Amino acid sequence: MQDDPRTLVSTDWLAAHLSDPDLRVLDASLYLPGTDRDARAEYEAAHIPGARFFDIDEVSDSRSELPHMAPPPEKFMSRCRAMGVGDGHQVVVYDGAGLFSAARVWWLFRLMGKPDIAVLDGGFPKWQAEGRPVEDLPPLARDRHMTAQRQAHLVKDVTQVAQAAKLRDWQIVDARSPGRFAGEEPEPRAGLRSGHIPGSTNLHYRQLLNEDGTMKDAAGLRAAFNAAGVDLGKPVITTCGSGVTAAIVNLALARLGHEGNALYDGSWAEWGRFPDLAVATGRPETA
Repeated sequence: MQDDPRTLVSTDWLAAHLSDPDLRVLDASLYLPGTDRDARAEYEAAHIPGARFFDIDEVSDSRSELPHMAPPPEKFMSRCRAMGVGDGHQVVVYDGAGLFSAARVWWLFRLMGKPDIAVLDGGFPKWQAEGRPVEDLPPLARDRHMTAQRQAHLVKDVTQVAQAAKLRDWQIVDARSPGRFAGEEPEPRAGLRSGHIPGSTNLHYRQLLNEDGTMKDAAGLRAAFNAAGVDLGKPVITTCGSGVTAAIVNLALARLGHEGNALYDGSWAEWGRFPDLAVATGRPETA
């Protein structure tokens, strides 16, 4: 893979830069309900040296009933400062699943106008499998000045997504599993209908990854988008269960140089709960 400090870097790259004074590493592990994994406990037991724990659920909009919605810039800035992450830092974010929730934090930093962030390809599992160093001590965080400016074009709300579904001027790409997309599998969150946004197409995020959890190369990514019926020459809105794995699609698009994409932050956690929003079921629509 080609290392890019604004999208994806390899474990070799991180190992070579781990002692850089302006590098900050974040563990952004998050697991779906029912997986019986405790992200913070796993971080406290072992993490990449110097890594801070980025709590996606806590660094969110506490005013919203929806899970881990993007926080106001002021909260994002204060939480980052407390972690010792600020202006001028190159950030690398990883998770304990390989490549699952780290892309969400990559997208969140970009939403806040902080593009100097990359996802660690293969995440903590690859780092550990290669026998690289880990520690169980929290880093000494020094407050660092942080400024943020929200990039509104990178996020869509339910009204904008509903309009896109009606006008078909944006492609809506759903990163959930084919079974959840089709309405054949129950949602992991209670109280949600099953199915997908009418007019959306399905590209399970796993189709963008290799078996070892690393992201496919450019040719592999293009093939996955083409197979799902996604036109890389047109704008894309990504969605999933709660705005986490959707960001993997945005990351893949960024790797291909696609700039006209945004993420539906509420995702199915929002769309699936409101009976006045139309729901489609069945096989993916690729027209």
